[in-house]
Amino acid sequence: MRILILNPPFKPRFSRTSRSPAVSKGGCVYYPIWLAYATGVLQEAGHKVKLVDAPAENKALDEIVGIAKAFRPKMIVLDTSTASIHNDIMVAEALKKQAKCFVVLVGTHVSAMPEWALKQSKAVDAVCIKEYDYTLRDLAKELSKKKPALGKVKGIAWRKGSRIKVNELRPLIENLDELPFVSKIYKEFLEQKNYFYPANLFPEITIVSGRGCPYRCTFCLLPQTLFSRAYRTRSIPNVIAEIKYILKEFPETKEIFFEDDTFTANRHRVKEFCDAVQKEGLKFTWSANARADVDFETLKAMKEAGCRLLCVGIESGEQKILNDIHKGTLVEGIARFMNDAKRAGILVHGCFILGNQGETKETIRKTIDFAKRLDPDTAQFFPIMVYPGTEAFDYFREKGFLTTTDFSQWVNEEGSHNTIVSRPGLSSEELVGFCDLGRREFYIRPKYIGKKLFQGLTSPREIPRLAKASGTLFKYLVRGTKKEKKKAKK
Repeated sequence: MRILILNPPFKPRFSRTSRSPAVSKGGCVYYPIWLAYATGVLQEAGHKVKLVDAPAENKALDEIVGIAKAFRPKMIVLDTSTASIHNDIMVAEALKKQAKCFVVLVGTHVSAMPEWALKQSKAVDAVCIKEYDYTLRDLAKELSKKKPALGKVKGIAWRKGSRIKVNELRPLIENLDELPFVSKIYKEFLEQKNYFYPANLFPEITIVSGRGCPYRCTFCLLPQTLFSRAYRTRSIPNVIAEIKYILKEFPETKEIFFEDDTFTANRHRVKEFCDAVQKEGLKFTWSANARADVDFETLKAMKEAGCRLLCVGIESGEQKILNDIHKGTLVEGIARFMNDAKRAGILVHGCFILGNQGETKETIRKTIDFAKRLDPDTAQFFPIMVYPGTEAFDYFREKGFLTTTDFSQWVNEEGSHNTIVSRPGLSSEELVGFCDLGRREFYIRPKYIGKKLFQGLTSPREIPRLAKASGTLFKYLVRGTKKEKKKAKK
């Protein structure tokens, strides 16, 4: 069967794979990693598959329609996000009209709201719920038959005449070593230089060594909508084998980024990985997502194995807020971690969320000052972004703090984050403004600017990513976030 896997056109360089899908102020463009995994699974099942990443390649809808007409797929799979969902359904309708094939939506938004998604348009034939690699494989197998029995396919909601059917959920994939190397799919379908993470050396490759996260942060999107709070991991030999493949097939790669929700969740496994890297004599630079609770000995082992940077969700400088969002970290522990990371020689990209449960203007001020005091290599300030399927969305909806349920308002006209959380004494517009303030105060500091100049002089390999990121970020530092012109629909 011919299958088109599509990251649909929307805003230029819109990152659906991000945990807060939007157009990044630092120019970040994520790999369509989960679509790529599904592409590999379908290929291994014997299907003719084509993966197209429209936002990264700046492809408009008419061009995508042309690709579909030429490829003649029997099934089209479209990724979705909350902010882009109405656009994604419109793309599905356009493709359905021209290609006249079975249309499936996947991703975080439709996983959380499958029946809602099917009710929006008859052009959508099915929706995958949660992890969808094997769900798409089994669906394609049924559609290849003369009389498909879609009721047998675990993990889908689908249209049967005028009725919507929701099938039994699919168990999580336990043996992740069964999955193909996602980097092999990148090699076949994607252009490496289209993808950029401001904190990482450029060009980079993003892979995962595990899925899910054992922690309980109320706002975190992927564990609550796709991969669960069970951390399932690939074997270390399997990960090492993919690293060897990347080093051979992507010789320009400056850094490998592990996009696990929390790469450091299992300290013993981290040390096992670091030992294996050194035993194999592999020389490469890598980075990963981590919590602000990694001990110095583990950080030291990571540095010795080539770790350059950790992307860390710090979120707040107020302990009560950390407790309310079930972060499971302590303010003093975060400070200790930052000192240990600097002592180990590992850079930190710090992530801060303004507007969580219990937030006030005073706690926001405290968090901005905390960020400057911690002084990570880079920092991002997001307004609270709540998505269907998360505890945070339910909390703010029940409190009556959502200004709209029009999902298109989750981003502004540019595609940047546009929080729809507003409460007495702290409006959504003020939250966005505080994020602008946080960025300006963090980045426009003589100490920070001097540090970056010194970094460029002493570590020339950092210059390409510094130049690429600062060019995009600078315009936001100067003028702030463009405010939404239209009022949010109530």
